Amino acid sequence: MKQQHCTISLLFLTLLVFVACGSKDPIDYWGQNKQKEEQENNKEIENKTDKPRYIWIDAAANFPDFANSKEAITRDLTLAKDAGFTDIVVDVRPTCGDVLFKTSTVEQVKYQYAWTSTGYTKIDRTATWDYLQAFIDAARKLGLKVHAGINTFVGGNTMNNGTGMVYRDESKRAWTTQMSTAQGIVSIMDEAEPTKFLNPANPEVQTFLCNLLRDLAKYDLDGIVLDRGRYLDLRADFSDLSRKKFETYMGSKVSNFPEDILPKGATKLSGKSSDYTKKWLEFRAKTIRDFMEKARNAVKSVNSKIQFGVYVGGWYSTYYTVGVNWGSPNFKTSDYYRWATKNYHSFGYADLMDQMLIGAYASPLLVYGNTEWTMQGFCQQAMSKIKGACPKVVGGPDVGNWDTANKATQEQENQAIVQSVKACMDACNGYFLFDMIHLKKANQWKYAKEGIAKAIDKTK
Repeated sequence: MKQQHCTISLLFLTLLVFVACGSKDPIDYWGQNKQKEEQENNKEIENKTDKPRYIWIDAAANFPDFANSKEAITRDLTLAKDAGFTDIVVDVRPTCGDVLFKTSTVEQVKYQYAWTSTGYTKIDRTATWDYLQAFIDAARKLGLKVHAGINTFVGGNTMNNGTGMVYRDESKRAWTTQMSTAQGIVSIMDEAEPTKFLNPANPEVQTFLCNLLRDLAKYDLDGIVLDRGRYLDLRADFSDLSRKKFETYMGSKVSNFPEDILPKGATKLSGKSSDYTKKWLEFRAKTIRDFMEKARNAVKSVNSKIQFGVYVGGWYSTYYTVGVNWGSPNFKTSDYYRWATKNYHSFGYADLMDQMLIGAYASPLLVYGNTEWTMQGFCQQAMSKIKGACPKVVGGPDVGNWDTANKATQEQENQAIVQSVKACMDACNGYFLFDMIHLKKANQWKYAKEGIAKAIDKTK
């Protein structure tokens, strides 16, 4: 995840939404056209030892340790290095939309909320040193590669009665997404959704984010990873701007909006559809691909060597609900999924990416398998859909929010960490673990280390 700024709990809430749409649902009109998708044998390109192992460092969850202490940063990156991780992803734009790197585009993060031994606590940042640069400095000394992660289409969250640019600046509030609800179309600012998403179709939003990425690309980074580079869910965005853009794309007017597209407040597709429904899904995927191309160009215009990439959830079968086709343009989506138009595959964006982090966020009891909602299966399915369009695809678990039903023992969770490394690394080009905070709080570094050693054949 990938998976902040409210807290780690926001990623947990998002994950619950997608789990509800998992593979246990019966196949219906919007399901697969075939009982099994094409299975491809993905050859291992790199030597196992050379396959990268990424660990994500969430801003809010780790803020108590890192906000004001370079020593803590060095301490924990040393633990990551010792465990066998090769790459770190430092979250530098939490969901408040403010940042932890130098830019004149938006304000610096002044505080975050995080769970501590005293409860859910406000953590102030009093240090004046550059947060991202401190990670870069420490990582370089340890020989770790550094990627900066940002929450993309977000501008604020509900913490502390509202935090972020959409609460400070009325002009930015106008950028927020308009949601279809049972009561009609309303601003997300007037809804209970904790993370305030921006409208991806808004040109001003896209320009703002590209400017932000240009400043981020000035750092000595190995890569930049976009998280939440998507719509909130199927209810977004139904603004007048999106309506006009869609009508232009269609070449015709939508007389009854949004009902001609989806029923008011719909969070999933029903068995019935209008002529517009699948075209709307295509339009949203095109909007995101077009933005990703602009974002890539913005980064590369500053430093062509920086690896441009994304974090996405591995549940491709339902990822259309957030407007994203992260597969290859050569993966013919409509051959497998009835919700896809014949042209939906054209707006897959894997070919724009240098690296992709796949959230293989399955239960600790479901490490192995070849389908979605198993860790190994998530990675295998991702490779079959990306089809080599992106040269580096890494996947792995959320090791803290993966047992919502309390079905696994602590030892089963520990062993799932060990097993997940090889299961995911053998299925794709590397490993990805979310999040450092979980390994720290549960003192599970040794299990990650054991799993990495086994995966790269350092032990038998």
